Amino acid sequence: MGERCCAAVVRVLVLQAAWALSGGQVRYSVPEEAKAGTVVGRLAQDLGLEAGEAEARRLRLVAPGRRASVEVSGASGALLVSSRLDREELCGKSAPCALRLEVLLERPLRVFHVQLEVTDINDNAPVFPAARKNLSIAESSLLGSRFPLEGASDADIGVNAQLTYTLSPSEHFSLDLHRSEEYRESLFLVLTKSLDRETIPVHQLVLTATDGGRPSLTGTMELVISVEDANDNAPQFNQSVYKVHLPESAAVGTLVARVNTNDPDLGSNGEVTYSVSNIFPEKGMNNFLLNAMTGEINLVGTVDYEEVRLYEIQIEARDKGTPSLSGHCKLVLEVVDVNDNAPEVLVTSLSVPVPEDASLGTVVALLSVSDRDSGENGRVRCWVWPASPFGLEATFAGSYSLVLREALDRERVSEYEVEVRAEDGGAPALRASRGLRVPVSDVNDNAPSFAQAVYTVLARENNAAGAELARLWARDPDEAANGRVSYSVWDGGLGVGGGGAGSSSSSGGSGWRPASSYVSVDAESGRLWALQPLDYEELQVLQFEVRAVDAGEPPLSGNATVQLFVLDENDNAPALLPPAGSAAEAGGVAAAEAAVALEGAGSESGTLWAWAAWGAPAGQVVAKIRAVDADSGYNAWLRYELWEPRGKGPFRVGLYSGEVSTARALDEADGPRQRLLIVVRDHGEPARSATATLSVSLLEAAEAALAAGSSSSSLAAVSRSAAGVELGAGAASAATNVWLVVAICAVSSLFLLAVVLYGASRWAPRAAVLSAPGPTTLVCASEVGSWSYSQRHSRSLCVADGAAKSDLMVFSPNFPPPPPAPAAKDTQPEPSALLDTVSATAFIPFSDPFYPP
Repeated sequence: MGERCCAAVVRVLVLQAAWALSGGQVRYSVPEEAKAGTVVGRLAQDLGLEAGEAEARRLRLVAPGRRASVEVSGASGALLVSSRLDREELCGKSAPCALRLEVLLERPLRVFHVQLEVTDINDNAPVFPAARKNLSIAESSLLGSRFPLEGASDADIGVNAQLTYTLSPSEHFSLDLHRSEEYRESLFLVLTKSLDRETIPVHQLVLTATDGGRPSLTGTMELVISVEDANDNAPQFNQSVYKVHLPESAAVGTLVARVNTNDPDLGSNGEVTYSVSNIFPEKGMNNFLLNAMTGEINLVGTVDYEEVRLYEIQIEARDKGTPSLSGHCKLVLEVVDVNDNAPEVLVTSLSVPVPEDASLGTVVALLSVSDRDSGENGRVRCWVWPASPFGLEATFAGSYSLVLREALDRERVSEYEVEVRAEDGGAPALRASRGLRVPVSDVNDNAPSFAQAVYTVLARENNAAGAELARLWARDPDEAANGRVSYSVWDGGLGVGGGGAGSSSSSGGSGWRPASSYVSVDAESGRLWALQPLDYEELQVLQFEVRAVDAGEPPLSGNATVQLFVLDENDNAPALLPPAGSAAEAGGVAAAEAAVALEGAGSESGTLWAWAAWGAPAGQVVAKIRAVDADSGYNAWLRYELWEPRGKGPFRVGLYSGEVSTARALDEADGPRQRLLIVVRDHGEPARSATATLSVSLLEAAEAALAAGSSSSSLAAVSRSAAGVELGAGAASAATNVWLVVAICAVSSLFLLAVVLYGASRWAPRAAVLSAPGPTTLVCASEVGSWSYSQRHSRSLCVADGAAKSDLMVFSPNFPPPPPAPAAKDTQPEPSALLDTVSATAFIPFSDPFYPP
């Protein structure tokens, strides 16, 4: 018989579970007081899980807000009773007693809702408020008089709580039970036979309450009825039941109700006092106060709709007769709900950190929202603040999922402070919130970037190998390895250098070499250092790229261009050039004769030769010293000094032009030959110099003219031989013998030659640099002979009729040029600025020649 009953129960449970699954949730039923370990249902099987999948996917139970008393077996996936189930403790008088449980299943995360109904068993006997009840009834009470009794209470529900009452046998009293669907049952003791105090002064009865369970349980209360004499009119209330509605927000001292009675007796028999005979539930005893004289009931405590919704107060009115008589009424107080409970937000699951490349719709957290109020006061609306990048999705009644709505960027926001807000529908509405901290994990989505696209670096030549040139830094906003940057030099560098004096600038003056042969960069710190000493004459500008690569997967990189400008040092001494192949510029007939003599002069054992005529006036140019310096700027700016003879000699040297001219008129006292020692110095620190020796032969004017004519006819041969011909004593004697013959012709020839040479030197065109695409054009000015200068453009260094230097670049100052002033032939103003700093726009085409005023 027992096995058939168990099988029937199992079939009913299986059918209920199958019906619940088809409705969207799993439902089980278990009787209260079931033993620990009792199988409630095969949860894993009912959820459609395979064998072993429940344990692998960590099937577990979540019961927010209360103790579950059930658990999920990890091995079998069955729902088991874990501790004592007491329906009365869990649900009180509520029926049915349904527990809402949440079941979590991982990989992927899923939520199932399980409803567990705890069924009632008859485990509670009826209980009276007191084991003994004393009643006083006047002997003059009329037949049918009713005396209220306090009924018993049964913690069970349904049939198990349906009570029936029986009274021990008595000829004077019977029971009357009134049942109502709206209120509690009312129990009365009815007088069926007139009382005679002298016969029976005290009636002792036993009241028994029996519930409807199987087996039924009973409870008893002893009734001790005392029969009183005299006063035969009891007070009567004007209403048997008073109904009152009281909002739960009522303040202490609020008047709840006033009861009135009528007693036709006189004197003390008609004076009525009020008292509370019973309050249900009993906790209401501390909330209400009845004024015994006026019948006013005031609120002295607080009422809470969520705890007790209905109070039943039994009020007794008793007169002062002997014996006193009483009347009774019931006050039914309904508590009206107000919006006094804010919503509650609970986080049941949180999955952080969230990768910044997480897809939209990713579930970040699971939340449960509830409100203890009812109706509109308990209807909750939820949202997320700030509104992005997360949102809420409702998954079940009171359950929400926090999901990703927008793409994340850890470099912009590395952590979100999300607030889930809930608001009920009351007036005024109450709100609650729950803060969530959602960190964002990094992925490699940012390439390193340099602070500058182009870096300009200045380095002096002849630097030590290994010297630090600059420090480069690239920023990568990623974290850890994704933001760890390493540096390297790309070998696609471009160098601009010079091939020495007389060669033009080019990128391959000495052959192309990779940038890595000149510089290197530290992979970790970005320190740029030189691998070898730099030579300005070999390399002036080196342009290359530095690459920064992070350590992420896949690695990302960024580039920056480095322009390395080599600054010149005075490491080259001036070098003397051989004599020019054309006549030197000079003024007057004597200058022309001296120029012819110089161009016909040569060098012998490192000595330069020149001729001058006796009687030549002061300022007559007899020779020009030509030199060049491989350096640039001040280091290549040359000046000429006459070292020997010192003092007041017959000759002087132009400080910057190198022209040797007469300091005074020449006479025979100066001797037939003068030896000059000329020092050529640059303006570097320290200055470097070279020495030239010039031998000047002094001749008669006619001899000088013949030498000039001879020089003119054999200019090319003399230039190729690079040797001067000195007229000896025999040549001078021959010239003297024919002087009388050729005197007139000589004077005429000299005059004509002087006029022609003067005009040629006066109006001869000068070489200039034109601004146009293509190779640089030579800039040369014979008055200066060293280098030319412009306020706006850089110039090439040149000497008269010599090769130009293209590696000298001069930049104008930012102040206006000085007003023009006469300048001496042998002086030239210093340039106002030389190359100290170099920028990316430092290379300016050479153009627009400049001539000193």
